[in-house]
Amino acid sequence: MRLIEKVWFENHNAKWWLVPLLLPFTALFFLLSTIRRFAFAFGLIKSYSVSKPVIVVGNIGVGGNGKTPVVIHLVELAKTLGFNPGVISRGYGGKAESYPYLLSALSTTDQAGDEPILIFNRCHVPVVVGRDRVANTQKLIELGCDVIISDDGLQHYRLQRDLELIVVDGKRLFGNGLLLPAGPLREGRSRLNNADIVIFNGESKTRDGDCQIKGKSSLMTLVATKLRHMQTDKEVSLTEFLANNVEVNAIAGIGSPQRFFDTLQSLGFNLIKQQGFIDHKNFTPNDFNQFKNDLPLLMTEKDAVKCQEFAQDNWWYLPVDAQFSEQDEQVLIQYIQQLAQ
Repeated sequence: MRLIEKVWFENHNAKWWLVPLLLPFTALFFLLSTIRRFAFAFGLIKSYSVSKPVIVVGNIGVGGNGKTPVVIHLVELAKTLGFNPGVISRGYGGKAESYPYLLSALSTTDQAGDEPILIFNRCHVPVVVGRDRVANTQKLIELGCDVIISDDGLQHYRLQRDLELIVVDGKRLFGNGLLLPAGPLREGRSRLNNADIVIFNGESKTRDGDCQIKGKSSLMTLVATKLRHMQTDKEVSLTEFLANNVEVNAIAGIGSPQRFFDTLQSLGFNLIKQQGFIDHKNFTPNDFNQFKNDLPLLMTEKDAVKCQEFAQDNWWYLPVDAQFSEQDEQVLIQYIQQLAQ
């Protein structure tokens, strides 16, 4: 974890002076972001509505909170309801030849970024990336998509939305509660008031006690039942894998690597060596020289899409799926059906 993230989420006492040092910049960030929001709200900056419903899955903080599993779940849900969903994304870390960029089976993370590739591989629906989310959306509509799901983009007010889902890390929550850069928030907690649903990734006391989200919070758990071999794509159940391989090494280049390591330990793995990297890390073979080849190396699905070309025989990734209660699932279904009407 980077030092600044320790200050944000762990109240790192040794560097307490960083927060007051950054507060003037936080005040400036607040002023500029507030002016921008009001400019969109009063029509001083034009926002655009499209002909199909738009669902935004985002967060008010930086780092991974579990947005991608929610996007995948919504795509699969929309497909079971008979719709033709498509996904738009900024494509962070990618650099395509032109935009809007429509992913294909030949697309790479260098072109599209890691999360769009993951979503495309899992869902097999049109995925378009680019900075201009309005143009991305129009591209999907031209392709016949009737429900647009935006991976992130909560603060992209240029694109009007019909449904907002804010995902919150149930463990890290809002850190020290301050805006960037003194804290991890892009918008204040009052922004939760405007969301249609606030989804907590993991149980949290805040979910039950925060008046700002009363009556519209949802609990999501990430469920893993299998591992996939990176060279052959062979699936092995966790029960079968653990019968032969309890000791493993692990890496994670996501917003909260410790969450992945904690998950592995809760599943019964004994982590001999673990290494966290920055989110959206562009891996090279040299990043893995520290690991011995006699133990399986486990990683997230998001990391795996960037390591496929140089994967070793003992490398595996852990796919996870978002799971909701029956009641919360019905709420999501009703929202999607209402939007389509």
